[in-house]
Amino acid sequence: MRNRRGAYLLGALLLVGTNLCGLAIPWLLKLAIEALQAPAKAGYTPAQYGAMIAAAAVAQGIIRVFSRTTLLNAGRRIEYELREDLYSKLLTLDRTYFSNWRTGDILSRLANDLTNVRMLLGFGVLSLLNTVVIYTAALILLTRISPFLTLCSVLPFPVMILIVKQMSASMFRISKRTQEALARLTTRVEENVSAAAVVRAYCREDGEIASFSAVCDSYSDASMAMAKIRGMMLPVMAATGAIGTLIILFVGGNQVISGKLTLGGFVAFNGYLAMLVWPTIMFGWILNLVQRGAASMTRLGEILNAHAEVEEPEQPIDPGEIKGEIEYRNFSFSYGSAEMLRGIDLKIARGARIGIVGVVGSGKSTLVRMVPRLFPVADGTLFIDGIDLNRLPIKRVREAVGFVPQETFLFSRSIAQNIGYGKPGATREEIERAARIAGLSGDLTRFPQGLDTLVGERGVTLSGGQKQRVSIARALIKEPSILILDDPLSAVDADTEEEILSALSGYYGKRTVLIVSHRLSPLRNCDRIIVLEQGSIVEEGSHAELLDLGGRYAAIHREEQLKAEIERL
Repeated sequence: MRNRRGAYLLGALLLVGTNLCGLAIPWLLKLAIEALQAPAKAGYTPAQYGAMIAAAAVAQGIIRVFSRTTLLNAGRRIEYELREDLYSKLLTLDRTYFSNWRTGDILSRLANDLTNVRMLLGFGVLSLLNTVVIYTAALILLTRISPFLTLCSVLPFPVMILIVKQMSASMFRISKRTQEALARLTTRVEENVSAAAVVRAYCREDGEIASFSAVCDSYSDASMAMAKIRGMMLPVMAATGAIGTLIILFVGGNQVISGKLTLGGFVAFNGYLAMLVWPTIMFGWILNLVQRGAASMTRLGEILNAHAEVEEPEQPIDPGEIKGEIEYRNFSFSYGSAEMLRGIDLKIARGARIGIVGVVGSGKSTLVRMVPRLFPVADGTLFIDGIDLNRLPIKRVREAVGFVPQETFLFSRSIAQNIGYGKPGATREEIERAARIAGLSGDLTRFPQGLDTLVGERGVTLSGGQKQRVSIARALIKEPSILILDDPLSAVDADTEEEILSALSGYYGKRTVLIVSHRLSPLRNCDRIIVLEQGSIVEEGSHAELLDLGGRYAAIHREEQLKAEIERL
């Protein structure tokens, strides 16, 4: 709002002009009536007063357009800037944050809660300023006409304020509950749309419809509770104005009859009193907007005030060119209370090819995800080129790392755009080369538009193996110093795997390569293989050395050979 104070000030001035024109009409009507009763004492004729009233009405309409446009546009601009701030903030948060949030809840905050804030800062501010200006000016003019009648007209207001205060006490809680219910509804829709195939495959349509109905009932109940408060508040506001009008008709009528008040003054007084009815009703709507906007801003604040666990170092060290030497020193890591890695001591020379294998849950993926700082790392436990990872700029580290995650994600764009995402401004030749190394060349000839084929949401039009190869190409095009392949070939057949591994072997060069795999075939040509079990290194050596050792690695090898023999039978 500070950034838009100029717009708010201009809008307020225009609003004052609008209301001055509106407030002039009852006073001109008063003078016109008095001119009819006593033409000799009047400054202008009734016809001239009529022209003034028409001019004031026209001016009021014109200025109102600009006042509303200025203030409502300010609210829209704040919504725009706030949405950009929220999106920028989300991109700075790490995996730990998103693991505790549902996608639908975040989407609800960026849509519905932002709308509530915009309504408060646009229409709410407009209505509040309008109410303040009209009340202040109208009460001054009412007092000039008759202080006694003014006092009589405001007698019902203290009672109204007490009633409204009681109603608004619960409005914030109900509004927050409504927004949370809407977030749950959005989450349920997002989950079921994403999992539509699973729902149909398990014939769970009726169950999901029933579950969605329960969520809708919760949102409906919260919305109805909010509607009941609004429904009770507006009649209270209207009744207050009506009671005030009845008092004025009785008391003011007697004053006109007794000659204490002119007929023109009585008409003007009722005109100003009538002008207070709508702002009084709007006061309840403003309270509603304030409570809803405050509840929504609280929910948005939970995102804006969030902090990433992985932060930039206060005094970063410029590493120059990152060469790719990695060292773990007594490294341990936990997800909450669950310890995933413990006492890892591992030094990886520049250009080495390291394989990592182990059973599910042994900590393979966690170990390699520490290198690009996807999770917080303790000081003095992980080094790149001899420098503590926590002293290196995050951007420099991540630019030097090509990471192919276990969970493949593709954007709803073309294959070329997904590959080029790894290197903004990449040429067509670079994209084609990365696709060729990743083993996509054969598949591209079968796609209708080759590299320009759209992959659909999350790559839905591609097979699992094709998605993995696009993801590999996206990492290769970066030309990284450190290449991390987290089980990248799990969805391809043996022949395709051999083709990709052969192409990659010529690409590795002096790059440091970490390959995580649940199968041993991608690891055979690694310089060293690490065997993890329950978060610790239990074996280490080359493929041949580990087979001769006859330990856990050899047991995994025998299991794979047995499975292959059974499949051949």
